[in-house]
Amino acid sequence: MLRRLGPALLRSQQLGLLGVLLALGAALTLAAGSHPDPLTGRTVNNFLNAHTLIQMGTDASAFAIMGVGATIVIIAGGIDLAVGAVFALAGVAMAMVLRAAGPVDPLVTVMLGLGTCLAVSLLCGLANGLMVIGLGVHPFIITLGTMWMLRGVAFVISRAESILVPQALTNVAKAPLGLGTALYPVPLLLMLAVTAVGSIYLTRTVMGRHVYAVGGNAEASRFSGLNVSRIRLGVYVLSGLLAGVAAFLGASFYGSATSSDANGYELYVIASAVVGGASLTGGKGSAVSAMLGAVLIVMIRQAIRTLHLDQNYEWIIIGGAIIVAVVLDQGGSRLLNRIREAR
Repeated sequence: MLRRLGPALLRSQQLGLLGVLLALGAALTLAAGSHPDPLTGRTVNNFLNAHTLIQMGTDASAFAIMGVGATIVIIAGGIDLAVGAVFALAGVAMAMVLRAAGPVDPLVTVMLGLGTCLAVSLLCGLANGLMVIGLGVHPFIITLGTMWMLRGVAFVISRAESILVPQALTNVAKAPLGLGTALYPVPLLLMLAVTAVGSIYLTRTVMGRHVYAVGGNAEASRFSGLNVSRIRLGVYVLSGLLAGVAAFLGASFYGSATSSDANGYELYVIASAVVGGASLTGGKGSAVSAMLGAVLIVMIRQAIRTLHLDQNYEWIIIGGAIIVAVVLDQGGSRLLNRIREAR
């Protein structure tokens, strides 16, 4: 029993990440201190309170939603550096379309905004995928180029303006859902929903198994009859679509869109996937782990704010966390291989 349980625990990335999150959360709860609530007078922990936790969920939502798409690409053996630029272009395009449409019914406004975001992001993902499979150039180079191109397009068409979006979109993104006027759970709930759908797609569908197969060994997959090009195209389309979902959520929540939105997000997104255990060589990763990786990165950022540390340490700590995560992941894989060989 124990001999079977040991390898299973080593394979459980989610269990390890949850342990790290709980340990960090407990340490922050003890170190953060407390303050009296101005309304009720009750003592409130500076970290362990509803406002801080939901705000962390809001901050992690964009990283996690795009991280699920980026993880699917990484599992298939690719990489997508353009997610932040797709976010910016989709958000700007949505804001411009809604501004041109003028006042319309709130439901029509929401549907038009979401449709615009998804259409633009789908085209961006399709362009990335077609170039990756058609030009035979490493996806790092392709998506690095499209990252600059798409952000440049967003800059040109918006003239670097911050474009307001209708209040109907903000009302959706900031719906309190009975929690009170200062608590906005929609981003958190959408993050969980996207993670659940992504996990089902990867683990419970034939298409998801094909993604793992292509990432594990593309040539063997081709000889097995899989259409490797179509699968690779599909993962870039999915990554683009999820960047569009994040753009709709972000522009709606903050009430505006600009070409500088999500600048640098691609680094956080890839970091979320890597910290979550996705292998950059392909064939390994999960949607749940990507979400937990995003939450861990946001928790590190929150720890720096809560403990009043120098904000400049954020990059140092996150960079170190990425290195440690990869080292631990590779060490766990080697240990698991040794256990299998010893049988």
